[in-house]
Amino acid sequence: MQYPKLRELKEAITALIKGPYTTKFPAEPHVPEKRFRGKPEYSKDGCVGCKACAEVCPTGCIEVKDISDSEIPLRRLELHYDSCIFCGQCQAACITHEGIKLSNKFDLAIFDRSQAIEAVEKELTLCEGCGCVIGANDHLAWVAKKLGPLAYSSPTSYLSALKELKLAYLDIKKQEDLTRQDRIKVLCPKCRREVTLNT
Repeated sequence: MQYPKLRELKEAITALIKGPYTTKFPAEPHVPEKRFRGKPEYSKDGCVGCKACAEVCPTGCIEVKDISDSEIPLRRLELHYDSCIFCGQCQAACITHEGIKLSNKFDLAIFDRSQAIEAVEKELTLCEGCGCVIGANDHLAWVAKKLGPLAYSSPTSYLSALKELKLAYLDIKKQEDLTRQDRIKVLCPKCRREVTLNT
């Protein structure tokens, strides 16, 4: 019965000499562990606007807004980190592995929830036939680069690749009547099928 008392006395003396085991945050900055999962952050250059992060988010805290009726059509990806559970699924599903990453930031206290938004904007490519959204320009260029020479089997892919190389300047305008020569244009699957059936 004497041993537990001696052990407790030893622990008390050690705590008096060495001080508390806990960190001194907020008086001193706290350095998280190497694999700590903190606030997710978008990379403007790494993100291609493919929406993979929004598709796999279990809480639905990543909102995708396609603004196609503006002068420059944009896709806005908004991460509401006030409802994020920091699971890391967005980082795992990112096709470029650079688009969104979990940082070491953990002190995220705010007074207004509207400030808890991390966002990135990407320019969109629209169908020249019906004006529907095909995808983000950066995403199409990334796919064309991944495909390499195979990208030239699809008009949308090779036009995106040429635009990225500054060899083509696409001024996309909605067009009602599509003819045979319009097959070599940026078209959605529905419009491309109509052009093929009509010729």
